[in-house]
Amino acid sequence: MSATMSSVRPTNTAPTGLKPLVFLLCLLPLGLLIWRGFEAGLGANPVETLEHATGDWALRLLLLTLCATPLRQLSGWSWPLRLRRMLGLYTFFYASVHMALYFTLDLELDFYMLGNEVLKRPYLSVGFLAWALLIPLALTSTDRMIRRLGRRWKSLHRSVYVIGVLAVLHYLWLVKADVREPLLYGAILIVLLGWRAWRERRDRKGGRRSQAVRTV
Repeated sequence: MSATMSSVRPTNTAPTGLKPLVFLLCLLPLGLLIWRGFEAGLGANPVETLEHATGDWALRLLLLTLCATPLRQLSGWSWPLRLRRMLGLYTFFYASVHMALYFTLDLELDFYMLGNEVLKRPYLSVGFLAWALLIPLALTSTDRMIRRLGRRWKSLHRSVYVIGVLAVLHYLWLVKADVREPLLYGAILIVLLGWRAWRERRDRKGGRRSQAVRTV
């Protein structure tokens, strides 16, 4: 009996080797882009290929980050939350690479042109704002900053919901014809944000009922 019990993995324990595996999987898209650049080619417009690929992966990883809490709530597993920080930092990494490629390859490090383009083009305005809002989240992702900020940390990191909306808008306004992929990401984001809104509303109602029972 004891052998059987010891062979059952607790639901709050991450599978062995999961974090290193996720770390490597998050690096894989960048590795494939580098390999394509040297071996297979990046198509007729390599700059556009690099920019779009890194932007796509930043948005995908952002949505995966937002999946951690619903997955924990639905499954009872706590280990998805242990991957959330890594996924969030990789989101910032790919968004920063995306931004750096645009600034260096398209604008040739011209700060004046960057400001002009951001102000003139709505899709760049929301994209730049989404990236800028990611910076404080990345800087405050350490255990030390979580302890230092206390309750303010959670309030600050709720801005990830706004970032998600801005990122989807950036993608939607960027594409000129086929909007199916950005709309798919938008639908996923709506489901994730809707789940959170429903859970918070349900928890508040449950709290008020509990308070009413205690005061009767």
